[in-house]
Amino acid sequence: MKIALIGYGKMGKTIEAIAKDRGHEIVLTIDMDNQDDLTPENLKKADVAIEFTVPASAIKNYKKCFESGVPVVSGTTGWLDHKEIVLADMKKQDGTFFYASNFSLGVNLFFALNEKLAELMKNRPEYDISMEEVHHTQKLDAPSGTAISLAEDLFAAHPGKDSWTLESPEKETEMHIEAIREGDVPGIHRIKYESDVDYIEIEHSAKSRQGFALGAVLAAEYTADKKGLVSMKDLLNL
Repeated sequence: MKIALIGYGKMGKTIEAIAKDRGHEIVLTIDMDNQDDLTPENLKKADVAIEFTVPASAIKNYKKCFESGVPVVSGTTGWLDHKEIVLADMKKQDGTFFYASNFSLGVNLFFALNEKLAELMKNRPEYDISMEEVHHTQKLDAPSGTAISLAEDLFAAHPGKDSWTLESPEKETEMHIEAIREGDVPGIHRIKYESDVDYIEIEHSAKSRQGFALGAVLAAEYTADKKGLVSMKDLLNL
């Protein structure tokens, strides 16, 4: 495939290396210094775009991809307050949008494990639930998009919780998320069910950015001939 990389930080460079190893060609690279090159003419050289930037830029980047008829894989988090606008733009342009809060294959299997555990624990009110996520200090959003996805999936399966908070919970139905920013941690997510006598905890810990980058390239391969909104559940058939 021919791929446009929108965002050329550490993740973008890792994606580039994996894409080339898998036989793909990078036909456009956009970073802070050449944003004016993100034009319809340049985008149309690509079969698919992979976007890893920041929330303030992501929405207009998606719009440019839709208008250019180029499927886009979204790796940016922190923009979900504008999700309906993005999806409306996608539909208006008959575009293709692959959204995932996390592209790691392991994390997406962890999502399924989280849903199953929540289902098993839904009639066990003696267990309170909390979450902790740890990321590198350059991560701008808190909690992470992955943590929010885990929380939403948990709430759908477990009637005891219906909202999350970064502060101390004021209601029993609130779940505390502890968001920690330290060092160069690629990403750790822990969910704990704790009673007076024991606790059950599940955890996913990323060793490097490689897993996220590989997932983004696999998403691009999957998305290139699709239409509409697609996700890791579609890719992994979960």
